[in-house]
Amino acid sequence: MQGRNSVFRLNSTVGPGNAESGLTLVELIITVAIVSILAAAAVPIARFTVKRTKERELRRDLWELRDAIDRYKDAADKGAFITKADSYGYPPDLETLVNGVEAQGGKKVRFLRKVPIDPMTGTAEWQLKANQDDPESDSFGGQNVFDVHSKSYAAGLDGTKYSTW
Repeated sequence: MQGRNSVFRLNSTVGPGNAESGLTLVELIITVAIVSILAAAAVPIARFTVKRTKERELRRDLWELRDAIDRYKDAADKGAFITKADSYGYPPDLETLVNGVEAQGGKKVRFLRKVPIDPMTGTAEWQLKANQDDPESDSFGGQNVFDVHSKSYAAGLDGTKYSTW
């Protein structure tokens, strides 16, 4: 009996290089459960970060577009180029800001390099507002471009719709 016990003790010893070393099923299940919980917690954080980044891009793009509209209006008010009477000095469309206008003296003045892509819709299409449009309406009269908004009706992290930014 004593010989069998000593053999059993030799073979049951756990250590490096021993055939019986490794993880038990319970240890493996616990490890998988912990990793799953951590992964489940990371997914909402990643979505939040992506949404926050897109919102930052949207704010930057709206600022860039509105700044270009304001610079066009200032130049038109100073008489740098001729505009239509019913435009109130605002550009007729966003492409005019990119293509530029012929200023006095024959110089072409551009206000945007390109129309930015709306990060919420993934297109370069923006909801335009004319000076004559009803502020509560989503329709665009087409006389001029007074303001721009995203075409996305999704809500931002602060609860407001992107189309109202």
